[in-house]
Amino acid sequence: MRFLFDRNTWQEIFGSIGKNRTRTIITVIGVLWGIFIYIALSGAAKGMDNGFEEIFKSVAKNSMFVWAQSTSMPYEGFKTGRPIQLKLEDATQLKNRIPEIEYIAPRNVRGVFGDAPGTIVRGQKFGSYNVYGDFPVFTKITTKKIYDNGRFINDADIEKARKVCVIGERTEKELFEKGESPIGKFIRIDNVYFQVVGVHKFSQGGGFDNDGDIFIPFTTYRKLYNTGNDVGWFSIAAYNDADVLKVEESVKAHLKRIHRVNPDDERAFGSFNIGEVFNRISGFAQGLTFLSLVVGIATILAGVIGIGNILLISVKERTKEIGVRRALGATPREVRAQIILESVFLTMIAGIMGIILGAGVLSIINNATEDLDFPYSNPTVPIPYILGALAIMVVLGTLIGLIPAQRAVSIKPIDALREE
Repeated sequence: MRFLFDRNTWQEIFGSIGKNRTRTIITVIGVLWGIFIYIALSGAAKGMDNGFEEIFKSVAKNSMFVWAQSTSMPYEGFKTGRPIQLKLEDATQLKNRIPEIEYIAPRNVRGVFGDAPGTIVRGQKFGSYNVYGDFPVFTKITTKKIYDNGRFINDADIEKARKVCVIGERTEKELFEKGESPIGKFIRIDNVYFQVVGVHKFSQGGGFDNDGDIFIPFTTYRKLYNTGNDVGWFSIAAYNDADVLKVEESVKAHLKRIHRVNPDDERAFGSFNIGEVFNRISGFAQGLTFLSLVVGIATILAGVIGIGNILLISVKERTKEIGVRRALGATPREVRAQIILESVFLTMIAGIMGIILGAGVLSIINNATEDLDFPYSNPTVPIPYILGALAIMVVLGTLIGLIPAQRAVSIKPIDALREE
């Protein structure tokens, strides 16, 4: 390994590069471009993946919404167009019959599906806001961040049908004075007094929530709006190892049996599968990462082959020089090591420059997309991936350097000295 630290070795390497400066630069750019493409595309894919992770961070990635519609086929004496109404007891049956379901939350709302929102009054201030009836299990499916000193609905609220509510950030700003804590204060929801027990921080969770939503206990909601056991829709979360598409099919099949709907009727129940959407997005990001890897390696390989060609030309031009070195006692191993070192050196320099350029482009993209309303965040490439790419480049540089190195070793000293 002494030749690595030998000044003469590096003088010969730089001298060789200097003689073929233009060809070397063009070939190095080829290798640089390959690693740059890999870094840029992989980072862009990761940024997209991070962006959607940010959007869905407050909702279970294997969750779905299921609601009832109207039948499109006659069945067991019922005519086409029969409206279906989900019931509270449906949730218990689904949970008991489908073992893949981890959580199921029956939900109701006023102000989203065409009906009037709730009229909320506090003193001289008033406004219209969506009012949700929920169970505590809802927060197992969609996370609700509650500000300090507050809480979400709990089991005791459900059991006693308490008149308590959790309001949104916008509701707090519009109904309360600046700096005033709403916790413990009372507001009127459609002429019924409710005590505020929490303020939730809005985060987009793939549904139709907004920063003015008000949440009250499900049992209180059905008394307030006389909904009985009717349910607007179910929020469902499956276990992590469950197939969300199969769970969705099972839920609909069971609901069809419960409500006596034709098994082939695809319109009786609607659904939105967040797990399916998330899997598609993740698959797209992974596909883009794989594409960047293939394109990057192919480009790097082409560039490394170019480096090998340059070294072959260099060996041809340095035939007499190599002959003199061999005549003066240089061993084949030393000649071979120098040519391989030159190949690896050029490959490494190109790779490092490509990584720096790729990182710079990703930084520019990150700064340009920070304030955009677009699912894109922190485009980066993991350090192990970068080190792996460099390792591949070193291996390729070594392998491709063996060709001109063997050519140099095969030159006999007497033949080389005769070369003009």
